[in-house]
Amino acid sequence: MFRLLAAFLLLLTPAVAQPPNIVIILADDLGYGDLGCYGHPRFRTPRIDQLAKEGVRMTQFNTPAPFCAPTRAALLTGRYPFRCGMVANPAPDATPEADALALPPKEVTLAQRLKDAGYATALVGKWHLGHQAGSLPTDRGFDEYLGIPYSNDMRPAHLLEGSKVVEYPVVQATLTRRLSQRSADFIRRSAGRPFFLLYAEPMPHKPLAASEENYRRSGAGLYGDVMLELDAAVGRVLDALQEAGVADNTLVFFTSDNGPWFGGSAGGLRGMKAAQWEGGYRVPMIARWPGKIPAGRVSDGLGITMDLFVTALKSAGVPLPEDRVHDGRDLLPLLRGAAASPHEFVFGHQGPRLSCVRDARWKLHVLPAGGMRFKAGPDGRWPDPRAPDGVTLLAPFEQYNLESMPGLVSGVEAASMQLFDLANDPGEQTDVAAAHPEVVRRLLAAHEAISRDVPDPAKPQR
Repeated sequence: MFRLLAAFLLLLTPAVAQPPNIVIILADDLGYGDLGCYGHPRFRTPRIDQLAKEGVRMTQFNTPAPFCAPTRAALLTGRYPFRCGMVANPAPDATPEADALALPPKEVTLAQRLKDAGYATALVGKWHLGHQAGSLPTDRGFDEYLGIPYSNDMRPAHLLEGSKVVEYPVVQATLTRRLSQRSADFIRRSAGRPFFLLYAEPMPHKPLAASEENYRRSGAGLYGDVMLELDAAVGRVLDALQEAGVADNTLVFFTSDNGPWFGGSAGGLRGMKAAQWEGGYRVPMIARWPGKIPAGRVSDGLGITMDLFVTALKSAGVPLPEDRVHDGRDLLPLLRGAAASPHEFVFGHQGPRLSCVRDARWKLHVLPAGGMRFKAGPDGRWPDPRAPDGVTLLAPFEQYNLESMPGLVSGVEAASMQLFDLANDPGEQTDVAAAHPEVVRRLLAAHEAISRDVPDPAKPQR
């Protein structure tokens, strides 16, 4: 009798909606023009294109730095790299300082915040925020981790399960498939509770590699093969959400950590990864949440990587840490079409300093736009010090080189205090500072205001 009464009362009790699941798919070195839905004429990405049709595709989404680790730190903390102590890449095969670099323990990650709120958390793929003991994903709020601790061209190239090495060297041709399968498995296992998955896909970072299913099958070269592989991987994750019955209650983000490397496409923008031109900063960003975000929208509102931290927590009903500055903003009103961008300005790093500032139309290079310098060898190619060797780094040898620059290399020579009209000159070809001194003053004032918070790189930071 008591059980019958309890069951009857349960039916009368209003159901409490489960908080949304959060899935962030972060590609590595994916260019602004690498996807079909962003205009690439040859790379085929039907599953990602469909994701864009089912949600919102942003055309003015930026990273705070044009290379890996600073952007990843910004995503997980909601803070510019200068605030969260990550303005360079950790590397096991560089200097002792780079080997020891890690996200500071005082930083609160998105995974920690959601885990404290009852979420299951997993990172699958690339970490690159510290690889020494105490700095791995399972030390920073992730319940489980399978992936590579840094970029796939750094030695030793090994695969970790938690903190244990489970494969060395990494078989890179099958890595994307295995990581996406693990991501799908986590979704299926976690579907009975709220979960947060960061699927940090290592491709299309060089060295490029694709499985036998896609290798030399795209008709668009090795990069096109890798794009087929990436697209299939995204499809596995989306299918797992559908099969688990949680797709409608899952906020999905798809983006990249910075612009492209050789072989990719900056979509008509100038520069590439590591450069302060738009090709280094501007990346694809797609958001889908059925019933909460309208399908088929394209937004030209300004956004930046740190917004994913804030938007995810706001969507989950989890408060932000109150003891620190957060630079990200909630994108949901913009994505729904109910508001303009929450940003008047966004800023770009050049190492430890902020080098540029932009708004919806204008971009001011306070410092000269830099980038990597590539010195060709006797054969006319850049001798990549981290190229595949078939022994410690397993990947195809036909990697792209100087003949396959991803972005524009033309335009005015880089100098300080250059102003570009991105609405009419997205390729940053012509400096118009002299014609618009009032715009220069406004952007410079914004740059100077935030730069007061930037630590002096000449002084050691505790």
